[in-house]
Amino acid sequence: MLLVPLRGSLHLQIILHEKHMSLPFVSIILPTYNRAYLLKRAIRSILNQTYKNFELIIVDDGSTDNTEEVVEDFHDERIRYIACKKHRGANAARNAGIKLAEGEYIAFQDDDDIWLPRKLEIQVETFQNSPSNVGVVYTGCWRIDNKRKKVFYVPSVRDKCVEGYIHNNILKENFITSTTAIVKKECFYYCGLFDEILPRLQEWDLWIRISKYYKFRYINLPLVISYISPSSISRNLDALIFAQKYILTKYIDEIFYNPELLAHHYSVIGSLLHIRGKIKEGRKYLLKAFSINPRDFKVLLALLLSHLSPEAYKIYLNWRTAF
Repeated sequence: MLLVPLRGSLHLQIILHEKHMSLPFVSIILPTYNRAYLLKRAIRSILNQTYKNFELIIVDDGSTDNTEEVVEDFHDERIRYIACKKHRGANAARNAGIKLAEGEYIAFQDDDDIWLPRKLEIQVETFQNSPSNVGVVYTGCWRIDNKRKKVFYVPSVRDKCVEGYIHNNILKENFITSTTAIVKKECFYYCGLFDEILPRLQEWDLWIRISKYYKFRYINLPLVISYISPSSISRNLDALIFAQKYILTKYIDEIFYNPELLAHHYSVIGSLLHIRGKIKEGRKYLLKAFSINPRDFKVLLALLLSHLSPEAYKIYLNWRTAF
């Protein structure tokens, strides 16, 4: 066994510390609300990152459980705990964290998700090897649905421009999950914070704005494990319908002049309304889509099936997602 003198070991530790400190500083924003039973797992995945030069800002959005106790169990000087007096929603919590962030880059974690150990290391390295007009670096992720107990890989990159100036593609649909992204802090100065009105699709709205001015880089590796739990907002269909309508209204000036894109948005809203059981309203949106783009046989088929039965329409939706 080779014994290293204490002095030499201490010198090596100082060198390693200085090496990490010379790398870009990253602020990680983690909003949480009454998820103490999951939070520890998310925090551990951050502290286990191979990239060490970061701060973790945990924004407690008015929790009434033992969230603070869970955070206090971690004795790490990189953790900053912010307790909000009242519950205002995840977007407000993220914005509060961004305003306090000291990092050159900002990353986002959810309290029920896990980062794989090399996530930050690979993303920061990608930023360092990219031109200055790159504002976002994002990765793939594994998503686990507790209900179906299936693991699948996202995003699907088929027929999508996933890198560079992706504005036209991101206007159609979102393919970037917030927990997979690391964002240059300056993007928030020029493009604004999260829209606190949105109950869902908040990251989509942010990417639409950022993509007008910055390039995106994509790392084709699943570096996040995202869990869809029974209490997840992603199960709230009414919130999704509201958000989809809101996005369309907010960016109608850009979407309106692209007929196929406008028809696509109407078709998506129409399909969601059908799933929700609002058949009449759903048909109105499908009719709008068909009147704009009558050559889209998928919309025509949806209209025909909407007059048959909910079961027939579900079969159609399953078929459509296969293309």
